[in-house]
Amino acid sequence: MSAKHERILGIHVALIGTQVFCWSGFAFELDRAVSGNTLSWAYVFEWPIFSGYAIYMWRRLLREEIGKNDPSPRDPNPAPADLSLDRYNEYLREVHDREGGRGGPIETPFHQ
Repeated sequence: MSAKHERILGIHVALIGTQVFCWSGFAFELDRAVSGNTLSWAYVFEWPIFSGYAIYMWRRLLREEIGKNDPSPRDPNPAPADLSLDRYNEYLREVHDREGGRGGPIETPFHQ
């Protein structure tokens, strides 16, 4: 069995273990809540949330693992550079050079 298949199997086993643990906790707390322990009602609702989060993480980890070795297609025509961003960065470089990197007040046409 390859390492990738072993990791995928480990993800599945972790999900099964987590589900058994969460639903056992749910059953235990439900029994306590029905017996009169009012604090256990909070846990009765927490355990299914934990279970749902475990399923969410299982799906996410599985998708990452399956897609890990698949090379993503590269865009042969990357988006053109943002010219306004380039002009703004050039302006910042000029201001920095003018001020000598001191970080002092910058004189602009708006603040004289």
